[in-house]
Amino acid sequence: SPLILAAPSPPPWTPQTPRKVLFSSFRINMSAADQAVMLQAISQMIGTVGYDAVIVCTSNIAQEKYWQKRLEATRGQAAREGAVILAVHEDWGPDGAGNGLGTLYAYTKARAKAKASFSIDLDEKMRTGWSVAMFHTAGKGTRLAPLPGSENNNKPGVKLPAILHVDGKSEELTILEAVIRQTNSYAPHRKGRCSVFWGDQVFVPSAGTPESGSHPADILACLGPMPSEAEWTEKGLDKYGLIAVNGDGDAAQVEKVSFAMANKLLSTFGKIKEVGPSLGSFSLSAALLFALLEEYGAEIKAKEAKFDSDPHFWMPMTLAEEAYVSVMESKGVASADATAHYKRMATFKDTFTKENKCGGMLGCINAGTNCYWWDYGQLKLYQKNNLLVTKDSAEADALRQFLGMADRKAGSTIEATKDDASVILSSTIKAGSVKDSLCTRVTVNSLEAEGSILVNVCAKKVVAKNCILYNVIDDSEDGIVMPDGGVRADVFMPGHDKVVIKSTMETDGGKAWKVCVEGNSKSFEDVYKANGSVDIIEAQAMSAGAKEKVLAAL
Repeated sequence: SPLILAAPSPPPWTPQTPRKVLFSSFRINMSAADQAVMLQAISQMIGTVGYDAVIVCTSNIAQEKYWQKRLEATRGQAAREGAVILAVHEDWGPDGAGNGLGTLYAYTKARAKAKASFSIDLDEKMRTGWSVAMFHTAGKGTRLAPLPGSENNNKPGVKLPAILHVDGKSEELTILEAVIRQTNSYAPHRKGRCSVFWGDQVFVPSAGTPESGSHPADILACLGPMPSEAEWTEKGLDKYGLIAVNGDGDAAQVEKVSFAMANKLLSTFGKIKEVGPSLGSFSLSAALLFALLEEYGAEIKAKEAKFDSDPHFWMPMTLAEEAYVSVMESKGVASADATAHYKRMATFKDTFTKENKCGGMLGCINAGTNCYWWDYGQLKLYQKNNLLVTKDSAEADALRQFLGMADRKAGSTIEATKDDASVILSSTIKAGSVKDSLCTRVTVNSLEAEGSILVNVCAKKVVAKNCILYNVIDDSEDGIVMPDGGVRADVFMPGHDKVVIKSTMETDGGKAWKVCVEGNSKSFEDVYKANGSVDIIEAQAMSAGAKEKVLAAL
């Protein structure tokens, strides 16, 4: 039966995380024209342009409740004004559905929520031209620890240096809101389509925002001319999931292969015109989305199997059977399972193309080889890309424009000495010195900061060099003196005392996940487990109450 064929054992490998792509390997010399294109794209990354419906796929009911409330409150600043917000959570098995089945399942939950909560028929809206975006937000954020723990495991809720107005109060822009804001520029070009993005990558395309619609599915990639074998090796293309485009504009996906193997796998594909690393994000026409929902209806109803979009949708749709089975076998998937899945998708593809009178199934939307890429998935990159706003460069200018940072001291009262580079937003600093640093919603009597990031900090005194202080509420008389390169994040959980988690810029949370570093009473994993059932909205209220008490004392 189709159910049996669709449910082999989950493959012992994970498709490449898009942020691991090193764009410096593919970048050519950036021109003034590239910069102009990206600034034009940024001008569309605003709340007046965007998707008609925004679906957020979260990990649990607490995150679903939080993002439903939060994104409705920030419409016009992240999602466009008037957008329908549909936050859902994936209640699949312990291994998850994968981002392929997960996308289909999230849509079914969003469709039901749209009907029950807003009397909206989402299928009909898509058929008549609505643009829909879906954002996947799963993941522990181990390499960003301890910051996600301070947000009660709400990794996409980690704060960035821009101020939004939320229910009459100033609050920081979150990573997810930045991603939604960034992807708004694609919305006008994707009517009647569902676009799928990851909730932790922000990029600015250097190739503009081309129209979707030439193919039932399309995928974002940074395309360049087909390289020679020597260039393939030099650029390390064998390390990435790649998209190849032929002369007809059809795209195919190959996974981490040599130049020779790529040409062998694509031997029936036609002459390759362009190739480049995949960004993973894709869009589906309404017709293809509904067809996939029907094809995988049994799995969705039973909440079983795990399929990702790259190896289980795009590769079997675009590669020859022998090539597909060979690739999957190299990843540890049994030949019989790979063959069965290929035949299933081949039948699906044949039926779909006949019924919808289309040729190739997959196209590609080029993001360009010079796009800006701001990654916040690791602590060091969070530091680097946030401190970029203090720099003097074309990229720093673009980031400040994206964040809406026209004034480097907006909403602040600053009696400390501040250099021209530092950014201080919605803060009160009564004395001290601030150099090459970033502060948002900081209230201190005295601050000595150099090369540091302070986000939502309230204390009598802070001394910090090359540090990150995040959600720190301190009522001590002596204040806080951080070691060089130190990190501190406070965690609030209703019914418990505040937990202070310390780390360093050199600590990789992924490697030290189970270790109590820097004298902490809890490991990052302990904090993650303790946060498991916490109501995020209640925890934030607890944090705000603690801050009000310290403010009163100041």
